[in-house]
Amino acid sequence: MAKIPRPGQPVRGSRSGSAIMALLDLLGRRWAMGVLWTLNERGPSTFRDLEAACETISPAVLNTRLKELREAGLVAKRDDGYAATPLGEEIHACLLPLSRSAKKWDRQLRSARETS
Repeated sequence: MAKIPRPGQPVRGSRSGSAIMALLDLLGRRWAMGVLWTLNERGPSTFRDLEAACETISPAVLNTRLKELREAGLVAKRDDGYAATPLGEEIHACLLPLSRSAKKWDRQLRSARETS
């Protein structure tokens, strides 16, 4: 199995391994959040569908991220492909407000550039 960050163990940014820091460490890995986000937005997807949806992801990175996300309990392998688990869906729902704020931030930066 892939080695994933775990609460209670040292992770990036936290010697104590607080649960939020372990989750952010996992989601901060290249393409991890993108894969979870894509599965939540598109629904169950085969490996090839995910690879196409994520555009620039390599098969090796996708395979590694899927293994990590499965081990973490955020993604499951089903007959119709990979899908977010209920916990993966809950985390996606928690990220939606952050996504809205990121879009607002982008608009503010663009506006500031246009006025300067």
